[in-house]
Amino acid sequence: MRKLAGILTICLAAAAAVSTGPVSAAPVRAAACAATVCEDFESMTTPGGRWTVGAPNCTGTGTVTIDPTIAHTGTRSAKVNGGGNYCNHIFLGTTLTDVTTGSVLYGRFHLRHSTPLPQAHVTFMAMRDTADNNRDLRAGGQNQVLQWNRESDDATLPAQSPAGVAQSAPLPVNTWSCFEFQLDHGTLRTWLNGTEVPGLVVDGTPTPDIDQQWLNRAWNPSVTDLRLGWEGYGNDADTFWYDDIALGTSRIGC
Repeated sequence: MRKLAGILTICLAAAAAVSTGPVSAAPVRAAACAATVCEDFESMTTPGGRWTVGAPNCTGTGTVTIDPTIAHTGTRSAKVNGGGNYCNHIFLGTTLTDVTTGSVLYGRFHLRHSTPLPQAHVTFMAMRDTADNNRDLRAGGQNQVLQWNRESDDATLPAQSPAGVAQSAPLPVNTWSCFEFQLDHGTLRTWLNGTEVPGLVVDGTPTPDIDQQWLNRAWNPSVTDLRLGWEGYGNDADTFWYDDIALGTSRIGC
């Protein structure tokens, strides 16, 4: 009996260890998105829903797919293969009709890419501005760092002087980065991984090497869509992944 009791004690202890030990679980997802538009691509095998694929003016080798092998959270992201030269551009876009943009618009998305930003001008995000003759407000890079560009007059933020470029930041490769922006009645703010980028701010007061050129004329954008992808104006190609996109009227955070 004493031997049987000992065996029973060992068995009960083992069962307790199994029941209270660590439990294997699915990867933890990001906190629930409280923005007006939230997209993680988990329900897609090809681009769809509110998202359409296209390119202005001409098409070439650029492609957009849903990638089940790379993701910021979950298991899927949108993959953009963008080729060199303008016609090999491609974008994944959505309208903003369900987002109130009359006062303020905040955007947040996670992105990663495979090639450092080049010296030449490139774009990875564009928004159609009805207050600027339907020309695009674009975010991308030049001189190997992030910049904003206004299609209508080719103004850049920051100015592409050495002092202006130094106020921006490169976009890291082969890792996920969080890109945030705020548009509010002619002002613009930009954050990378939660830190505001000083060269990517329009605050209404012209600052040499940053927004002085940008504010040479009145600017109060009214954007109607969001397009994420790749557009090169030289011979530069890149591959981008986009995930956990959020749009709303208050800051969403990373």
